[in-house]
Amino acid sequence: MKIVLLSGGSGKRLFPMSNEVRSKQFLRLLTDEQGNRISMLQRVWKQLERSGLAQDAYICASPVHSDLIQNQVGTVPMIEEPSSKDTFPAIALATLYLQEVLHYKDESIIVMPIDPYVELSFFEAFHLLEKYTKEDGVDIALIGVHPTAPSSKFGYISVDRSATEPYLNVTSFVEKPKLDRAQQLIEEGALWNCGVFAYRSSFLLDWLSDHGYPTTYQEMRNHWTEMPKISFDYEVVEKVSSAVVLPYRGLWKDLGTWDVMTSELTQPLIGNGVMVDNVNTHVINELHTPVIVAGTHDLVVISTPDGILVADKQHSVGVKEYSQSLQLRPMYVERRWGDYRVIEHRHLPDGGEMQVRYIRMDAQKSISYHMHQNHEETWTVVRGRGIFAVDKKLFEIVPGSVMKIERSQWHAVKALEELEFVEVQRGMDLSEDDIARRFITWEEIEQFIGTSLSRSKNSMILHEF
Repeated sequence: MKIVLLSGGSGKRLFPMSNEVRSKQFLRLLTDEQGNRISMLQRVWKQLERSGLAQDAYICASPVHSDLIQNQVGTVPMIEEPSSKDTFPAIALATLYLQEVLHYKDESIIVMPIDPYVELSFFEAFHLLEKYTKEDGVDIALIGVHPTAPSSKFGYISVDRSATEPYLNVTSFVEKPKLDRAQQLIEEGALWNCGVFAYRSSFLLDWLSDHGYPTTYQEMRNHWTEMPKISFDYEVVEKVSSAVVLPYRGLWKDLGTWDVMTSELTQPLIGNGVMVDNVNTHVINELHTPVIVAGTHDLVVISTPDGILVADKQHSVGVKEYSQSLQLRPMYVERRWGDYRVIEHRHLPDGGEMQVRYIRMDAQKSISYHMHQNHEETWTVVRGRGIFAVDKKLFEIVPGSVMKIERSQWHAVKALEELEFVEVQRGMDLSEDDIARRFITWEEIEQFIGTSLSRSKNSMILHEF
């Protein structure tokens, strides 16, 4: 049995904390047994470890999420999509990777979202799913959750209740019905579709071949742009001849909206602020500026570098639609080496752009050896010590060091201890696309440059040693 966790989506229903770069699964809002703030990804991965399943788990993600995943759960097996699409292309690519690259022939594969809020018993059910995929006549096995109330946020699985097996035969799927229809489905015994699919790899390979899709890993990557942006439910699950579902009665929640997310927070205030005489109100403040909230009921107040949300919890479910018209660029981003905040961004009269970022690096982490074609940068060290690489030379940097980086100039930095610096960018293109990388790890950089530190001969490095 192999498990594939899908790390997709942007979680825009949790605006302004989540965006295209920092999706909802990466938000450190939950609390572990030691009182540490953890993300949904970290919680699920820890549960997989406790269930003994982590050694067989892989995370399928787009390149934009790779750094965040490494930052939060370390070096874990990953299957990288060429770009973000929907669940059908992602699952097809992951299956071909396991079959062809890792040589797991006709393996039982269980695919799940990366961020369900569940108990350990949820993962114990995976062994039953594996068993069902080996039974004759079963194409796909699912987990279905017993609904707690009518909801139009989830898909429903209609079943044949005449069966006496631990699993039930699926008769149809209904995607996000209106509340009255949802109530009717619950009365008929339908289950919530929680996005967990189990199948034999041979089944999906045959299905891809029969429907004219690529059947090798490299071919799939080569034709990635031609793959349809469609869910696995629509493209495969709803078309198979035989699907079964395992009913699950334990805890299962989708923490995808602020009303549900705040129900699992251990305290009403996170961040810098004061709350006075509030009832069922939650405040999350990622800014240094304090927030005061007094005399409110059922509000969610979120303050981040990307925006501010003040909403009644019941109305917060529509925040995705409310924010659709906004032209947003991520103002806070986590990377494998640390994080950065955008302090200022503006367009200049000459048609160029200017951006100021505050960058924080974890100790012993490094930024790749790279260069930019369309903008220059100036770095000023605020705190910590590091080694700066430029033009095949290494320099030690300390608070007060200033580095001027021209266009097309190769450079990198390693933090000897936690390192913070201010970066000023100026040029015609300040997007993340204006970058070319030569080396990723510091070991590769040292092999290319050497390990000897150079002395500064000009004002580019203010610190001399």
